[in-house]
Amino acid sequence: MAKGKTKNPVGEKASRPERAATPAPAPRAARLGALPASDGAGPAFRIGHGYDLHRLEPHPPMGSGRAMIVGGVRLPEAAPGAWREGVTGPVGPVGHSDGDVLYHAVTDALLGALAQQDIGQLFPDTDPRHEGQDSADFVTEAVKRVHSAGYRIGNLDATVILERPKIGPLKVKIRENLARLLDVALDCVNVKGKTHEKVDAVGEGRAIEAHAVVILIR
Repeated sequence: MAKGKTKNPVGEKASRPERAATPAPAPRAARLGALPASDGAGPAFRIGHGYDLHRLEPHPPMGSGRAMIVGGVRLPEAAPGAWREGVTGPVGPVGHSDGDVLYHAVTDALLGALAQQDIGQLFPDTDPRHEGQDSADFVTEAVKRVHSAGYRIGNLDATVILERPKIGPLKVKIRENLARLLDVALDCVNVKGKTHEKVDAVGEGRAIEAHAVVILIR
């Protein structure tokens, strides 16, 4: 053994300096910024999506189509023959109520955000009381349920898909109607109009559809 060196006892290892403990990573919420805490009565935010589609048919006596109402606004009739081959007059949505596809989608978005029954369960088309009913009544009921659950509506974004007529000239009036029903400012409501590029039932003028997304805030 070299002079000046000592041999470790059998079975013992040379001591090593201890490493500093690696700090545990901060919780994800702390790193990203925590959402407002719930008060125990439900989440601080809820998001809902609603969708509706109505078949389009000629007005009576040729079919069962109603007046074309979207967002509480009656759309101008399309020119005869402008919809699809074989249809020589105006068409409208087939529905038990007034057939307002946008109001129906908004109603379902609100109810969906609350995880409640959908519009077909609350207002079944088998109930004669809803025959021809103004769909604004459905939105109003959904808004009441939102407020009863302790929420307010943050904003709404909706899209109406219809080959014709164009809803662009009437979008402001539609937004005003929705803002009034939802009890929000006009800049909290957005409505977009799209065509379906002549593809499938919507593009061929045989249907109209709408999507709506809402956020609820406690």
